[in-house]
Amino acid sequence: MALTVEHATEEDSEIISVILGEIEAYYGGSADAPDVKQVRQALFGPRQAATVLLARDGSQILGLASVSLLWPAAGADTSLYLKELYVREDHRLKGVARALMDAVHDEARQAGCSRVEWTADRDNPPALALYAALGVSPHDGKVFYRSQA
Repeated sequence: MALTVEHATEEDSEIISVILGEIEAYYGGSADAPDVKQVRQALFGPRQAATVLLARDGSQILGLASVSLLWPAAGADTSLYLKELYVREDHRLKGVARALMDAVHDEARQAGCSRVEWTADRDNPPALALYAALGVSPHDGKVFYRSQA
């Protein structure tokens, strides 16, 4: 496998949409892919919501990581927030997630961030095992909240 991790481009909008449907199905929702126009607008429009890193083996997309900058982190520092890390089913346990995490940390360093932050579902043992294998311990100092806009 010739694994590379690269920034997604506008031409990747359709496959990103397909993968977003896979992510929804993974979490028990519908596998319907969202509108490609919505993906394109969110990622490549005038007000970009996130940066997507794609793990590739040639032209095949193996997984993705979606990240956004957060400010302030500590003092006036910036952190990089990992919103989604996903490896497609046929490519799990082959080093793809680790390569994506390495790329996320590289992205943070290049952006001058002081840290990388993310959450993981307690009922996702593979993700928790990955983060433990990377030597990262859970941070118990925060409570996660979500509300409608």
